[in-house]
Amino acid sequence: MSNILITGGSGFIGGHLTRMLVKLGNNVTVFDNLFRSDTNSIKDLVESKKIKFIKGDVRDEEAVDSAAEGMDYIFHLAAVCINYSVKFPKKSIEINLIGSENVFRAALKHKVKRVIFSSSASVYGDPKILPMKENGELNPITPYCLAKLASEQLLKFYGRSGLKYNILRYFNVYGIGQKADAYYTSVISLFIKRILSSQAPVIDGEGKQSMDFVNVKDIVQANVLAMNSKTENEIYNVGTGISTTIADLADILIKSLKVNVKPEFNKRDVIVSERRADISKIQKILGFKVTVNARDGLSEVAKDIAENLEKY
Repeated sequence: MSNILITGGSGFIGGHLTRMLVKLGNNVTVFDNLFRSDTNSIKDLVESKKIKFIKGDVRDEEAVDSAAEGMDYIFHLAAVCINYSVKFPKKSIEINLIGSENVFRAALKHKVKRVIFSSSASVYGDPKILPMKENGELNPITPYCLAKLASEQLLKFYGRSGLKYNILRYFNVYGIGQKADAYYTSVISLFIKRILSSQAPVIDGEGKQSMDFVNVKDIVQANVLAMNSKTENEIYNVGTGISTTIADLADILIKSLKVNVKPEFNKRDVIVSERRADISKIQKILGFKVTVNARDGLSEVAKDIAENLEKY
């Protein structure tokens, strides 16, 4: 049993991770300012006192320092998304970078055994080589991506003073309870809502743009492995190693919802971006295994949104 702090623990990924860590018998404290979430995802855990909840902001040095005291592990997920960072660059950097610095410094001060940092595959930018490897070219293009990469460098800086960590670069995360405003996965919610109203999903170009959709269940798996592994101070891609095109996505969702519509293609020039993770490192070192394929996982999400549209 370990004492664990999760920043952003009531969010989409954080809520799933919180549940798993409680299930594994840990003492979990969630630290969240509820800016992009509420406590509904973990309400039962809070009310039953299976977890401790602290409403706090990672920009608040004293609050972060207090929360970190006595912790064995810290999972740092708190962040604002890409879309928000483009609209509000200064504020997003304060949250995503200065907030990270507060967490990492507190972790070092209180001798936390390890920080597991939720980074992003967006630090690669549009890749020139596929699959994307951890040692590949980095080309962050938004304040969100820049802050994620700078936070990785901050971890390395504090690592030289003794802080232990593992960094996880998530690819296109989706799953039950996902946020509709997420940069990459908003297309899923948009397509589903159009299909449910018997409207055709609209695809720009030929739909050859692709993503590496990784289910939140496997993101949680990667986090737990990164905590328990004897290996530390490493960076790992977390994806499936399989590309799903936008045209494939539309087809999966239409078939899952059993609605008689066909995609419409908006014939215009688009930059075809392809994303596919090289996950050989996390498989070899951490023993990571993809447990949910995109077709099954996306079908599950489509049906959940159809049944609980008001939540999305």
